[in-house]
Amino acid sequence: MAPGTGCISETSTMSGGESLKGGSNSGEFSMEDQDGDTLGSLNQNIGKPPRDHSSMRHCTSSSWLLESEPDIMIIGLKPTSEEKSEFSPILRSGSCSEKGPKQYMEDEFICVDILGDYVGRGTDLPSPAAFYGVFDGHGGIDAASFTKKNILNFIIEDSQFPSGIKKAVKNAFVKVDHTFKDASALDSSSGTTALTALVLGRGMLIANIGDSRAVLGKRGRAIELSKDHKPNCTSERLRIEKLGGVIYDGYLNGQLSVARALGDWHIKGSKGSKSPLSSEPDLEEISLTEEDEFLIIGCDGLWDVMSSQCAVTMVRRELMQHNDPTTCAKALVTEALQRNTCDNLTVVVVCFSKDPPPKIEIPRSHRRRSISAEGLDLLKGVLNGR
Repeated sequence: MAPGTGCISETSTMSGGESLKGGSNSGEFSMEDQDGDTLGSLNQNIGKPPRDHSSMRHCTSSSWLLESEPDIMIIGLKPTSEEKSEFSPILRSGSCSEKGPKQYMEDEFICVDILGDYVGRGTDLPSPAAFYGVFDGHGGIDAASFTKKNILNFIIEDSQFPSGIKKAVKNAFVKVDHTFKDASALDSSSGTTALTALVLGRGMLIANIGDSRAVLGKRGRAIELSKDHKPNCTSERLRIEKLGGVIYDGYLNGQLSVARALGDWHIKGSKGSKSPLSSEPDLEEISLTEEDEFLIIGCDGLWDVMSSQCAVTMVRRELMQHNDPTTCAKALVTEALQRNTCDNLTVVVVCFSKDPPPKIEIPRSHRRRSISAEGLDLLKGVLNGR
C-alpha cells in the first residue's frame, strides 16, 4: 500500500483493484472440523483499556465520553430465544487506512463482502460468506503485502476448505509464512501481524497473530475476539523463555514488540526449528445473533490510544447517525490521530445488518425516596440536641 493511502469506499477492495460489493442472504454453516476439533470459550473482556506503550502520547478527547449503561433496554429487537433460529447477517463493510505520523506506510488490509464471487463456481459455500483482514507490517512492507495477496487463496485452496475451516485457516497461516521465506525477490526479514475474520452463514472465525485486535459490538458492549500477543503477556513470556528467547524492555530478543508474527525469518532461523517467535494463530469462533451489530478490526495504531469499549461506543453512535461503515472507519482513524497515535492506522468496520443499531434507552427509576413525618421529627430532635 502506498504511503498516505486515503479512506476506502464501502465497496470492498482486493489486490489488483478488484472490487466486490456486499450482499445478503440467509444461511448457517458449522465451523467445527470434521474430527470434532473445537475452540475454547469466548474471551469476553469488555472495555479493555489501552495497552501499555512506551512511546504513547496521551491526549484527552472530549468527543467520546463513555457512560455506564445499567438496565439497558433495547427498542425494536426480538427476544433472545428467537435470535438463534431466525437471524441471518447482512454484511456491509467500510475501511480507512492512513500513514499517520510514521515516515512509511506498512499496513495492508483486505475486504471481500461476497466470498462466492471471489471463489467462483464449484465451491459449496453458505450465504452470506465473506473475508476480512488487516496486516500490520514492520521492517518493510514485503511481509504485509505478500500476506494480503496470498492468505485468502491459501485458505480456499486447502483440502480442508470449507468442511474443516479451522484447519484450513491454520494451514494457510503456516503456508504464507513458509512461502514468504522462499520468495527470493522479497525481504524475508520483514514481518507482519495478521488478523482475519471469515464469515460463513451465522458462523464467524477470527484468526490472529500479533497485536492487531478484533472487537465485536454487541448491543453497545465491546467483546474482544482476539488476544494481543505481547511478549510481556504471561502465557507468551513463558512460551518464549521455554524456547530460549529473552525479553528486554517488552521486546522479544530486544528486537520485536510482538510475540507472534509472519515473516521475521532473521529471528526464526530455519524452517522447522522451534522459534520463540510463533507463527501459529489463535482462533476464536462465534455464532452471530441479532445482538451482534458490527465488528471492528484494526491495527495497534488504533488500540494504543483507544479502548475497545470507546471504539464500540463511537461506531454505534456514528451508525445511528448515518449508517455508513466507511464513515465509521474514517471517524476512528481521525479520532486516533487527534489522540496522537504514533503508528500507521488501518481500520475495517463490518456491519451485520442493513439497518442502523436500535436506540438504547436507560429506564429511569420511578421510586421516590422521602422521609416520613416521624423521621422528620426525629431528625429535628437530633439536630436540636434533644
